[in-house]
Amino acid sequence: MIIAGITGGIGSGKTSFCKIWEDEGVEVIYLDDFAKELMVSDQELIKQIKNTFGDESYYPDGTLNRKYLAAEAFEKGRVSELNALVHPALWKKLDQMITEKREQGLPLLAIEAAILLNKGRPDRVDSVILIESDRDEQIQRVKKRDGISEEKEILSRLNKQPDFSNLHHLADHVIYNNGSLEELQQKALKLLDQLTETD
Repeated sequence: MIIAGITGGIGSGKTSFCKIWEDEGVEVIYLDDFAKELMVSDQELIKQIKNTFGDESYYPDGTLNRKYLAAEAFEKGRVSELNALVHPALWKKLDQMITEKREQGLPLLAIEAAILLNKGRPDRVDSVILIESDRDEQIQRVKKRDGISEEKEILSRLNKQPDFSNLHHLADHVIYNNGSLEELQQKALKLLDQLTETD
């Protein structure tokens, strides 16, 4: 089984790239969604979050109090504390899933994650695909996608992410996505052919 890690900044088009692959039958794990799911299903992680950030992190019905937790993490500069709890649980669960998929004989598994290269290149990934876009293009896409008119807010989010242009050396494939969705589709399908041919 080939494991492809797909990464890039907000508004780079990494999710659009993954959707194109999904349409071709590729299974994609979206790590951000996966983390949110774990934060309400993994009892040990829930306990750790409550111990670190307080019981208010969760509503009485067990759902995550996102507003409270975001304020605690982002406004009080405690993001690394939250990540230190969530990331180990996330990678552990992901490794279990990878083992299951391998046993099922899945030919290709894609993992979409903005944090993929945060600590260098992860061993569990066979091929790293970095989706790159010009900053202006990213800003326009996020404005359109999230309905944000304030450029300052988007820039603040972009500046919290790594500078992906400095991470090309960790990637096997860099896909430039400054054009149309059709152009991205052509690039995505060409790369999919390349990866599955070598299997």
